[in-house]
Parts: sequence; structure tokens; C-alpha cells
Amino acid sequence: MQTARFYIGQVVRHRKYPFRGVIFDVDPEFGNTEEWYQAIPEDVRPRKEQPFYHLLAENAESEYIAYVSEQNLVPDDSRDPIRHPQVGELFDGPVDGAYRLKGAHRN
Repeated sequence: MQTARFYIGQVVRHRKYPFRGVIFDVDPEFGNTEEWYQAIPEDVRPRKEQPFYHLLAENAESEYIAYVSEQNLVPDDSRDPIRHPQVGELFDGPVDGAYRLKGAHRN
């Protein structure tokens, strides 16, 4: 099993598509449905044996939840806050470009 490169509260962006978000959960390997996985075009389908991240995501038009493989993420160093409406429920911040899980949501 691979160690996750990114951490909960980190702001990341997609390597290919125009969206960014804050990580709120990590799966050490693919943990979504096979139907979801097969819906990804084969030529861009990521391998399952890597961490996958749950993001409170945003693009220019909307906010949503995204599930993204590690290979498709890069750090977002813009320091711009994430506008997703659930950010305030889970996190404090941002501080120095990252968010901190609120005490009630820590394991």
C-alpha cells in the first residue's frame, strides 16, 4: 500500500481539469463503485492501486464533491480560500493556504 502524498485540509487542484478543492478524506486505494470506475474513459482511467481523495471541490460555475486519484492532483499554492459551502462545517481556516479539521471531526 502506498503512503498518501497529500493530507486532509490541503488545497489541491486537478492536473488536467479546471477545478480545485480541499481534501476531507483519503482512501489508501480506490474505494468507489466499479460502475463509477468503468464510466471513466479507458484512455484516462487511473490505476486503482493508489490513494484516492475526497474533495470539497469548486470550478468557475459550481461547488461539489469530487473523488480524485493521487496521480491527477497537484498542490494548489494560490492561497485563495475554497468557497464550497461545507468548508466551514468541517474546517477552520484557511491558515497559510491550508485548512484544519475542526475538533468534532478528528479521529
